[in-house]
Amino acid sequence: MHLFYTPDVNTDFYVLSEEESKHCTRVLRLGQGDTVYLVDGVGGMYTAIIQEANQKKCQLQVIDKQIEYGKLPYITHIAVAPTKNMDRMEWFIEKAVEIGVSEITFLLCEHSERRQLRLDRLEKIAVSAMKQSQKGYLPLLNEMTPYHRFIQKALPEHTFIAHLEDDATKSIKEHYQYGKPHCILIGPEGDFSAQEIDAAYKAGIKPVTLGKSRLRTETAALVACHTLNVLHDIYAPL
Repeated sequence: MHLFYTPDVNTDFYVLSEEESKHCTRVLRLGQGDTVYLVDGVGGMYTAIIQEANQKKCQLQVIDKQIEYGKLPYITHIAVAPTKNMDRMEWFIEKAVEIGVSEITFLLCEHSERRQLRLDRLEKIAVSAMKQSQKGYLPLLNEMTPYHRFIQKALPEHTFIAHLEDDATKSIKEHYQYGKPHCILIGPEGDFSAQEIDAAYKAGIKPVTLGKSRLRTETAALVACHTLNVLHDIYAPL
């Protein structure tokens, strides 16, 4: 399946961007009459036929549309403090999108080693992973958000904080509720500060453990994402 990201597709005829046109005609070597598929990132999957294989403006005719293509029956939100090495955070985004994630928020914490990021670069990685894994939805990527501002707006009954303190003894499974949204907070390499953990508790956010191993930030974030996906599959009604 040759898949292209086209967030603005809304008519029976569509022209691929120059970048996508080159990829379609020069890399994939597709030509007039070939079938391609378009995704808009919000659940629309379109079947289209190439009308003119122009390397700058490849013209398509849309012949079919599916709605809510690949829609996840759950909401998984990972709020994570970005690592100093952005390659590791880019790896997390790629793998989380492939597995299935609804939303990612980047947290600015007391122990954060990175305080700025290029969201446009991360969005490109998310788009590529969405296309590669043939998904119809592009996860929402939120800008860097101060930790205390985030927890003030979080829904405490659906939000959990993963940290390394001794009182984080219950697993995600023990708190899991099928059909409900889940948000997991993942701290920086130095973990959340004592003040941040206390603030989460005061907001009604419960602690969870991701196991006995001490995990890197991006590994912990991916473990949380994968665990929630597995639990959704296990508890889904037959």
